[in-house]
Amino acid sequence: MTNSVLSTDAKCLGWRFAHLAAIAALSLSLFGCGLLPTDEDPTRDWSASRLYSEAKAELNDGNYQNAIKLYEKLEARYPYGRYALQAQLEIAYAYYKDGETASAISAADRFIKLHPNHPNVDYAYYLKGLANFQSDLGIFSTLGGDDFSDRDPKAAREAFEAFKELVTRFPQSRYTPDAQARMSYLVNALASHEVHVARYYMRRGAFVAAVNRAKYVLENYPQAPALEEALAIMVRAYDAMGMPKLRDDARRVLEKNFPNSVHLAGGPPRRPWWKLW
Repeated sequence: MTNSVLSTDAKCLGWRFAHLAAIAALSLSLFGCGLLPTDEDPTRDWSASRLYSEAKAELNDGNYQNAIKLYEKLEARYPYGRYALQAQLEIAYAYYKDGETASAISAADRFIKLHPNHPNVDYAYYLKGLANFQSDLGIFSTLGGDDFSDRDPKAAREAFEAFKELVTRFPQSRYTPDAQARMSYLVNALASHEVHVARYYMRRGAFVAAVNRAKYVLENYPQAPALEEALAIMVRAYDAMGMPKLRDDARRVLEKNFPNSVHLAGGPPRRPWWKLW
């Protein structure tokens, strides 16, 4: 009887050891396959200079998300010093190249706020303008639709303001010529947007709203190509509202600035300057 009990206990003990061994083996296997969490970070002992150089290499290779992660680690571990300062600026560029325009704008704004007198702050303004410019390149994609009156090209305006700040504060910056060219493009785009909204209101008989949009072009974008059509819209809107004096005033301005305008002959509106197809 005693031998039988001992034999049973020995079997149970052996089964338990085998079970524990199997669990241990499975755990090692899972760790080896990366299925269980690990705190191992290959960059944990890297210096600030190595983190920066590795991030820069990833940036140059087009691996923007990897670069962003390394820049974030650099600033978190070494928040002071030239590497962290440079990382704050370059992470904005990495976000911009990765298409994360909101993060790029935020990073550029942060750099401007923290380092308003930094020698490279002009680049931060330029990046902010580029990010806004990129996010609103679709302004013309809305022009073919029927109703875009509620669509505000906010990013285009903010891009213009960022470029304007750059051009005004840093006229000798190497980024200024490109910023000026983009400002010219944005002025034309914004003016065209307003004219399209005015035309939309004209089609729906909202003549007061059409006049207000056209007047906005006159007051804010006097050099834009869309000015001609804005004046023509004012002439038609005032005429539709039975306001001959204001109609004639608008027509005189149109005649003076665009003596050969097709609108003066009563012909069809010209193809918009921005429409290439």
